[in-house]
Amino acid sequence: MSSAQASPCEVSLDSHTSGAAPARVGPGGLLRRHKLKLVLILLDSIAIALAFFIILFAGTYVRDAGTLRAFVLIGAAVACGLWAERSQGLMLARVSAVRVVELTRLIRAVALLAVAVTLIDRVFKLDMRIRESVGGALLSLVFLVATRSAYRAWLVYERSRGNYGRRILLIGADEESARLFNLFSTHRELGMNVVGVVGDRTEAMINHLDHLWIGPATDAATIAADHEVSGVVMSPLALPTVLLNAMIREMQAMGLHVHLTTGIAGIDARRLRSLPLSYEPLLYVEPVNLSPVQLAMKRVSDLVGSALVLVLASPIMLLIALLIKLDDHGPVFFLQQRVGKKGKSFGVLKFRTMAVDAEARLAQLKAENERIGPLFKMERDPRVTGIGRFLRATSLDELPQLINVLRGEMSLVGPRPALPSEVAHFSPDLRQREQVLPGITGLWQVEARDNPSFEAYRRLDLFYVENWSIVLDLVIMLGTVEQLVTKVVLLLVRRERKQDEGSAATTVAQVASVVAPQPQVAHH
Repeated sequence: MSSAQASPCEVSLDSHTSGAAPARVGPGGLLRRHKLKLVLILLDSIAIALAFFIILFAGTYVRDAGTLRAFVLIGAAVACGLWAERSQGLMLARVSAVRVVELTRLIRAVALLAVAVTLIDRVFKLDMRIRESVGGALLSLVFLVATRSAYRAWLVYERSRGNYGRRILLIGADEESARLFNLFSTHRELGMNVVGVVGDRTEAMINHLDHLWIGPATDAATIAADHEVSGVVMSPLALPTVLLNAMIREMQAMGLHVHLTTGIAGIDARRLRSLPLSYEPLLYVEPVNLSPVQLAMKRVSDLVGSALVLVLASPIMLLIALLIKLDDHGPVFFLQQRVGKKGKSFGVLKFRTMAVDAEARLAQLKAENERIGPLFKMERDPRVTGIGRFLRATSLDELPQLINVLRGEMSLVGPRPALPSEVAHFSPDLRQREQVLPGITGLWQVEARDNPSFEAYRRLDLFYVENWSIVLDLVIMLGTVEQLVTKVVLLLVRRERKQDEGSAATTVAQVASVVAPQPQVAHH
């Protein structure tokens, strides 16, 4: 797996199988099994229908051709759009699990949608103009990206709470299976719930998997049926070739999803090419090839993007500055030394979210660090000011870093700049993150910012450094917007819940004061 991505269209929750053939599932079971897929189809249908409704009804089409034809075209557009998505595999979890792949295939799907709607119009003479079919397709792309982002955010949130997971079995008890177990445990948003490991028991003990061991690999089919798993993840190097091939066929005959790990870490899946030699499946790894044009495009996008956002956000920034000043009369900005490209230190600009003496109080709070490793974080840090909590929750405190981007010290996208005290504890391989400019947002922020595991931080930063591209930057920025919207929504929901709980507590107290027996006053 190249990066920790939550699947936006998980095709099933749990597959219930027994024996060597797929189990019969009733209508209710099928509905539960494909619930997430049906929700995604509904959202995609609404997105496409809304896009064409706006294009047809906001323009002159309805006036010229009539309302009935407009609704016929909307229905045809939805049908064509779902067909185009299916042709691109966008209803499959294994295709849509990675944002960059999903975005690329959505673009192809809407291109097919524009062609299909145009052909339908020409065949049935519905009087649609080319600009209307193309406009509807482009607006569909915007709405599809938005609805799928919202769906992904919801699914990540639900899976972080233990819902909508897939029960899987790890086959093989080697070091690779241990790495995968740690990956699935660290990134609960993947929804891969390991029910156990099958393989050599001694090897499982060596790799600290003995608490998950539930039997030998030869009993994998029976164990998978008994534990009602929906899929298996196999480590090929842990199994003899003959057993591996027989097991793949047997698991597929049972209707289970079969995943094979490659043992490769930190290489983008898009750099892997299938290379069959004499009908044997091999993988060819494409080298990293960043042209000077791509590097120039990144710098231009940084300059244009940061300047544009600064202009648009200037009224908000002035308001934030005023609120910070009124809060405790301290300085508006906070300048902190961070380590940038090639290990050079520079001053990162942020809106101040902590008390003026925050740095001096850090040593007292080290024991309450909620992260594993050198990074420090507290969910309820007492040094954070009232306005600071809101700025952090919405990431608005990062806006002044756009000035760092204009100065060439940072990029819009890249690994977050680390503190010198953190860098002092980094391993030599993690120092490779200093090969690129640090960013305001990055892969770690999008995929695992709230994850306490330092391993997730290390793995995702190194993945970005080795696999950077303009497309990956665009996907990360899309994910950043997705996360910001999710944060704001969760902030509003939590505030509403607190108000409801406070109102309920007040009501209970009032009722208790009425029904409680009043103390008797003695009369002398």
